[in-house]
Amino acid sequence: MPVAKTCVTCGRTIEWRKKWERDWENVRYCSDGCRKHKPGAREAALEETILRLLKERGSAKTICPSEVARAVAGDDERAAWEPLMEPARAAARRLVVAGKVVITQGGVVVDPSTAKGAIRIRLA
Repeated sequence: MPVAKTCVTCGRTIEWRKKWERDWENVRYCSDGCRKHKPGAREAALEETILRLLKERGSAKTICPSEVARAVAGDDERAAWEPLMEPARAAARRLVVAGKVVITQGGVVVDPSTAKGAIRIRLA
């Protein structure tokens, strides 16, 4: 069985399926939603903000995705930054795949594809 891949949009693990047997090397997205929303300028800004905030804090410190969303939105109103929460988590997952950060829960490194609830981001 082929090795699992990572979605280029959301950073989640794509598990091999029998129906993809002939086309597995071309599978890049986990869903139609991810295929329609490819990473762009906003996602690049989220990734850059994650790395900048972590470098400002130091190597052993962590940040929350909400801090990233607030920094990119540039507004403290919840309506401005809240829609950026899931894109910020996706940006963190992509950075995990790139080997730049790790995602933790309760101080323990977790699999970003299966992490539910509050997470923290730390430099790798």
